[in-house]
Amino acid sequence: MNGADALLATLRANDVTTIFTNPGTTEIHLVAALDHVPEVQGILCLFEGVATGAADGYARVTGRAAATLLHLGPGLANGWANLHNARRARTPILNIVGDHPDFHRLLDPPLNSNIAALAGALEGWHHRFTGPNDVAAGTAAALDAAYGPPGQIATLILGSDVAWGEVSGATGAWPVAPVHGATAPSGGEIARSLTALRTKRTALFVGGTAATAEQLALAQRIAGATSSRVIMETFPAIFDHGAGVVSPERLIYLSDFAVAQLRDLDAIILLGTTRPVPPFAYEAGPNSLVAENCEVIELAPPGIDTLAALNALLEGTGASPLTMESGELLAPPTGVLNAQSVAAAIAATIPEGLIISDESLTSGLHLYAATQSAPPHRVMSLTGHSIGFGLPAALGAAYASRQRVLALEADGSMMYTLQALWTMARESLDVTVVALANRSYAVVDLELRRVQSVTGLASQRLIDLDDPAIDLTALARAQGVPSVRVTTADELVDALRRSYATPGPMFIEAVLPKGLG
Repeated sequence: MNGADALLATLRANDVTTIFTNPGTTEIHLVAALDHVPEVQGILCLFEGVATGAADGYARVTGRAAATLLHLGPGLANGWANLHNARRARTPILNIVGDHPDFHRLLDPPLNSNIAALAGALEGWHHRFTGPNDVAAGTAAALDAAYGPPGQIATLILGSDVAWGEVSGATGAWPVAPVHGATAPSGGEIARSLTALRTKRTALFVGGTAATAEQLALAQRIAGATSSRVIMETFPAIFDHGAGVVSPERLIYLSDFAVAQLRDLDAIILLGTTRPVPPFAYEAGPNSLVAENCEVIELAPPGIDTLAALNALLEGTGASPLTMESGELLAPPTGVLNAQSVAAAIAATIPEGLIISDESLTSGLHLYAATQSAPPHRVMSLTGHSIGFGLPAALGAAYASRQRVLALEADGSMMYTLQALWTMARESLDVTVVALANRSYAVVDLELRRVQSVTGLASQRLIDLDDPAIDLTALARAQGVPSVRVTTADELVDALRRSYATPGPMFIEAVLPKGLG
C-alpha cells in the first residue's frame, strides 16, 4: 500500500466520498488509487476554480467536507478565488495539492512555487506530508481542522514521492477525525443581550448557522416578545426561504442604504455572523454601517452555538409561539422580461426542495422578496464576493443532493467558470442555469457612477459586454448542455417548467435590458 492508497482509505473512513479535481502528473498516483477505493469518486472539472467552487457547494448543502485535488501551486492559484468564497462562508473543505518530491523541488523545475504560502493566505490550516507513514494521521488532522467549528479550508501538500512511497505497518485501522460541537455561548454575553433586548432598540443580526428555518423562527419569536428586529446578513452561505419560513429583513448591499437601515439601533446582537461592514471603502464614506453609539454584542459569532444562544434568549424573554401568516404565491408573469419579471417567474415556478445558487447580482435584486411565499427552498449566496461562484457551487450542490438546483448567473460572472457546464453534462446533473444577460458588468457601472456622474468612452468600454455580444446559448451547447434563449417573461416561465420536468441540465439565456436596466 502506498501513500496515495492510505490517503483515500482515510477519506473513506471519514465519509469523504467526493473529490473535485483537475489533476496533473504530480497527482497521478492518487488518480490511480481511485481504482482501488471505489467508494471515493473523482469528479473531473476543466478548471481548478470549478473544482474548488463545486467543493464549496457540496459542503454547503450537506454540512460534510468535500475534497479537491489540485495540480501544484498554479493549480491552487487557479482555484484560489472560489476557495476565498468558501473561506468567507466558513465551509469545510479538504484541499489536496500535489507537489514535486523534495529532491526535485531543490532543482527549481518549471512548476515549482511556494505552495505553503498560497495555502497560508487562505487563513486556514495547512500541512506538508513528511512521508507515507504521515499520510493517514495528517489527513485525519486536516479533516479535524476543516470541520472546526467554524469550518475552514484545510490544505494538504502531497509530494509525489509520498504518494508513491510504501506505507510500513499498515493495519487497515484508519484514523477518524473527532467531531467537535460548537462552543457554548458566554453567560455574560447572554445577560448583555437580554438587557439590550429589554431596554434598547435592538436587532438580532443573523447569518451562518442561524439562517435555518428553525433558528429564524426562534429569532422572530424573541424579536416579537421584545419589540426588536431580525436582520439577516446580505450574503449568508446558505439559508432557508419560502412559505412557512420566517423571512427577515435583509441587510441592504449598498452602503448608504444599509446605514439608514441600521441608523436607529442602539444594540446589535450577532448570531452566526460578524459585525456588518461596508463591502468597499469610499472617499466620502460611509466607513461604518453601525452607528458610533450602537452596542455590538458578540453573543454567537461563527464557531459559537447559535441554537443554544437563541434558546437562552427565548427562555429569558418568555417569547410566545410563532404564528406564521401564509402569503400569496405570485402569478406567472407575462410580457416584458426585466429584473422584476425574472424574479416573479422564478417565484411562480419553484418546486419544493429546490436549491438556488444565487450569483444574480444586480439582476436579482427583487428575488428575495418575490420568493417569500414560494414553496420552501434553500439559497446559497456569494458570501465572499469573488465572482465565478454560481455555476461551480450549483454543480457541487446537485452532485451532493441529487436534487434539482437552479443557478441564477449574471452573464459577466458566468464567463469566469463556464467550464462547470461540461461537468454538469458529463455527470447528468439536474441543474437549471438561468443566465441573466444584461450585457454589462452592471455592478461596476453602479460603483463607477458613485465616482463620476457621467461616464466616458474609456471607462464605459471596461463595463460593456456587447462588443462583440457573447452567444451564451452556443457556448452551453458546445459543452453538451441543451440551451434556449428567452426574451419574454412568458418564455422564461415555460422554459423553467420544462427544465424542472426534464432530467439533466438545461441552460436558459434570459435577455434583459442592458446594464442596470
